[in-house]
Amino acid sequence: MLTRAQDSPSVSVWLTNPDRSALFRLQKQHPVFTDSLGPGPIIAINDHQVYQTMDGFGFALTDGSAMLIHRMSSPARNALLNELFGTGENDIGISYLRISIGASDLSDRVFSYDDLPDGETDPYMQKFSLGPDTVDLVPVLKEILRIDPGMKILGSPWSAPLWMKDNHRSVGGSLKRNFYGAYARYFIHYIRSMQQEGIPISAVTIQNEPLNPGNNPSMVMLPGQQDTFIRNDLGPAFQAARIRTKIILYDHNADRVDYPIRILNDPQARKYIDGSAFHLYGGSINALTAVHDAWPDKNLYFTEQWVGYPANFGQELGWHVKNLIIGAPRNWCKNVLEWNLASDSSQEPHTPGGCNRCLGGITIQGDSITRNPGYYIIAHGSKFVRPGSVRIASNMPDSLYNVAFRTPSDQIVLIVENSGVTTQSFNILFHGKTVISSLEQGAVATYIWKNEGMSRPQKRSSILK
Repeated sequence: MLTRAQDSPSVSVWLTNPDRSALFRLQKQHPVFTDSLGPGPIIAINDHQVYQTMDGFGFALTDGSAMLIHRMSSPARNALLNELFGTGENDIGISYLRISIGASDLSDRVFSYDDLPDGETDPYMQKFSLGPDTVDLVPVLKEILRIDPGMKILGSPWSAPLWMKDNHRSVGGSLKRNFYGAYARYFIHYIRSMQQEGIPISAVTIQNEPLNPGNNPSMVMLPGQQDTFIRNDLGPAFQAARIRTKIILYDHNADRVDYPIRILNDPQARKYIDGSAFHLYGGSINALTAVHDAWPDKNLYFTEQWVGYPANFGQELGWHVKNLIIGAPRNWCKNVLEWNLASDSSQEPHTPGGCNRCLGGITIQGDSITRNPGYYIIAHGSKFVRPGSVRIASNMPDSLYNVAFRTPSDQIVLIVENSGVTTQSFNILFHGKTVISSLEQGAVATYIWKNEGMSRPQKRSSILK
């Protein structure tokens, strides 16, 4: 017989099953902590051992996503934005967005903020204009910021303006050395122009996928080039202009952790750098811990992973939750972002040669909304792991992947995936009390309870920022 411990909190459980029989659904039963241990392995949580502070979970708000959202009717758009970015009972609370500086491959065309006729240059940004972004992206961001004024926004360029590049094309090529200073001014004009629109840019990465020359747009930036640009141009320019936007390195796959480490090893560049960003189209999520171990005072971010069309719901749920929602924070990432927020039913828009199989977290067709795997993947983190939450320690029994957090409102959040081949019963152990639970094969659950009457950790490591 299970005995309820005196004053034990009840646990809310939000469940997603791979067969879609439950889609981020609050379960009717709310188990309570008891003094008895049930069958199966134990997930033990230690809130006295703390790690990084979380900035949030979310998506890339591509130009295409913004276009589809902006063209909805006002009532449908308001309902959708509140569902995505609000914190009400039926909302999922996205708290971090990545946007492109100029066009990404999920824009309807290639553009920068300083496009010029062949042969012209503009090193002092006299012709700089946010123009293309003021049509859809800026208005949608303003609506989002009215819902959540604290939204963190990361800007990433896919390419410099073509006149700055050695091949003068949108695909591939590199930034010409004599335009490093101009490109630093381009970043500053962008940040200030967005600020004038009421849109604060929390951080920038230097180049999306700097080792990928084949996307449209794209630009190659080798480690030595990015190091030189930050050390001699962007860092000093930000400092002189009193720009407080964070500078984040790399923004590419986990198979090349040597790239950010090499730049961080340069003390003259390192002083300007907040951290490093990663995708997972190559390598292992566990490789990111090597970057943390090399430079533990620098932050890590997870900034992109796509769901490909047509998606197998169960497979995408399992892989993304295991590697991103659980794996990225367990390897020191402060955020988790999926690519991308929205597409239409044909996976449009995209540039010529851009991604034609990128399935949005939602599909928008007119005012009609379809919620895809990415929506539920992110919801398991975004709704309850609010900005300012800290990751806390938990063990990882075989097949029960998990990550735990303590929130600013003093709740404990535990996300668990059963990656085994059968239904698994298990115990959640917290301060000597247990909750018994069970998950079907491939299922994901977020568990939330109040940290009532529990003592806080006495001390945090100085490296945990």
